[in-house]
Amino acid sequence: MAFQWQDFPLALLIGVGATAVMDAWLVLLQRLGVPTLNFAFIGRWVGHLLRGQFAHAAIAKASPIQGEQAWGWLTHYAVGVGFATVLVAIQGADWVRSPTLLPALALGIGTVAAPLLVMQPAMGAGFAASRTPTPLKNCLRSLANHTVFGFGLYLSALAIALISR
Repeated sequence: MAFQWQDFPLALLIGVGATAVMDAWLVLLQRLGVPTLNFAFIGRWVGHLLRGQFAHAAIAKASPIQGEQAWGWLTHYAVGVGFATVLVAIQGADWVRSPTLLPALALGIGTVAAPLLVMQPAMGAGFAASRTPTPLKNCLRSLANHTVFGFGLYLSALAIALISR
């Protein structure tokens, strides 16, 4: 099914909601003492990307970028909205009116490919965090985070459906 631009406001709301659910999860993990992503590093990576540099040996050692924290959060939410747009494009507006868990969860879990295969290698952590001290733990943590994002996609769509009735 082709994406209908009139569905973009729904995708925007779903993406922001799902990303906020993931962020609430990350805050909970932080409070439990579990290390989570530093969004400034995403902003730093994006800032360097806009200047032509895709890969880094270690993003933490790369030159800081002005406003990198804001760039990181903006990117985080833009990517969440992008993934939600894919979900709405695949499932259609009918799914938003009557959402089911499986498509949202499947897409959420599938989004783990982005950090494992693109972001981590580009930031110097290697494919699937292979250059980190605990690659399996980091991969499982990413999988859990993106599974929560999938639940957030469903919960956000469900909230929209309930409000729209």
